[in-house]
Amino acid sequence: PKKPNSALRKTARVRLSNGIEVTSYIPGEGHNLQEHSVVLIRGGRVKDLPGTRYHIVRGTLDTAGVANRKQARSKYGAKKPKK
Repeated sequence: PKKPNSALRKTARVRLSNGIEVTSYIPGEGHNLQEHSVVLIRGGRVKDLPGTRYHIVRGTLDTAGVANRKQARSKYGAKKPKK
């Protein structure tokens, strides 16, 4: 990460359908992605990570939503919790 920030940010190398390979950021706490997972990506860079210009969309295709997420759920693909 660019100075002065430090965190273990999670990224994935993704091969797009047009053959280009890009680095994309995995938002939220924890994920279930493995080597051949199919993901949907959206634009949007990560300021801390040079060259990371895409985000993986949580809750679509092979990417699960973030567990136990109460606020800002739509950004992390989390379902509304049961009362």
